[in-house]
Amino acid sequence: MPTFKVLLLPGDGIGPEVMAEVKRLLNFLAKAGIADFAIEEGLVGGACYDAHKVAVTEETMAKAHAADAVIFGAVGGPKWDKVPFDVRPEAGLLRLRKDLGLFANIRPAIVYPALADASSLKSEAVEGLDIIILRELTGGVYFGEPKTITDLGNGQKRAIDTQVYDTYEIERIARVGFELARKRRNKVTSMEKRNVMKTGVLWHEVVEAVHAREYQDVQLEHMLADAGGMQLVRWPKQFDVIVTDNLFGDMLSDVAAMLTGSLGMLPSASLGELDPKTRRRKALFEPVHGSAPDIAGKGMANPIAMLASFGMAMRYSFNMGKEADLLDKAIAATLSSGLRTADIRSEGASVVSTAAMGAAIVAELEKLTG
Repeated sequence: MPTFKVLLLPGDGIGPEVMAEVKRLLNFLAKAGIADFAIEEGLVGGACYDAHKVAVTEETMAKAHAADAVIFGAVGGPKWDKVPFDVRPEAGLLRLRKDLGLFANIRPAIVYPALADASSLKSEAVEGLDIIILRELTGGVYFGEPKTITDLGNGQKRAIDTQVYDTYEIERIARVGFELARKRRNKVTSMEKRNVMKTGVLWHEVVEAVHAREYQDVQLEHMLADAGGMQLVRWPKQFDVIVTDNLFGDMLSDVAAMLTGSLGMLPSASLGELDPKTRRRKALFEPVHGSAPDIAGKGMANPIAMLASFGMAMRYSFNMGKEADLLDKAIAATLSSGLRTADIRSEGASVVSTAAMGAAIVAELEKLTG
């Protein structure tokens, strides 16, 4: 039975509650003899700031580098709104992404049959939806320098964020997009703002060149990012894999979240470069939803995005694609049985707690693997 090193970082808000359901899943997989896990835990975000006055410690970073996969909950909340910028809760996540080299953020948006009516769009627009937004994660405006706020005097200040991309950064994210598309419906849509941004001009040029050199078998289309947002809420099923930069990917993936009915439904994987010797990647898996401090501690959080994020770890880090497929089926079966958390409640459905939803999904997985 294989053993994998896993680092759990629950974080803040609802993070510990949804992470508890990952622990339930890990216990089942071990007891069922499917896989074994060497589990470590650490603090990150506001919880780490409260204990150590930093958003992530050097000890936790060392554990992250040594792990086969990092499973991340959520960080942030109004409690830490006034802490210094460089130690704010989100800085812990940004450092993990940067130091681990996690440049490729895969965010699937899948509408389970039982939730077609939960979307804010008409059911015919989203029924059967299965798309991926691939977000470049370690470049662009979130990391570009200079990044400053300057006091100009007379009550005036100037804030600067710098959007920067190099050719290699665009090439490697484009390759991930084309490779994903080859295993799906063979279509990539590249989104940027080349009409007003020089980085968009370069992005378009580099994606075109990678396609021409290496992936002519994949259909490629280009779309301005604002038009892409419109098309996502007009007819999302026209897309397969959307590849875009850090800023636009952040926004467009949240738009895609509402196609599925709730942020609580969206998992994500953040992957680094493939190590030529080990054939493995550094990887972090996290739900797209935030820390939701307004419902923290109430047992109301939806654990599906967290569990599905672990499913992506099974797929991308543990070579457990078959078991990941079964987890997806267990989630679908649980939803079809009429169970819902508060964020996806519907008429006639049973609203259950975080723990009850997690337990039901694991029970369905047990049936499928028994």
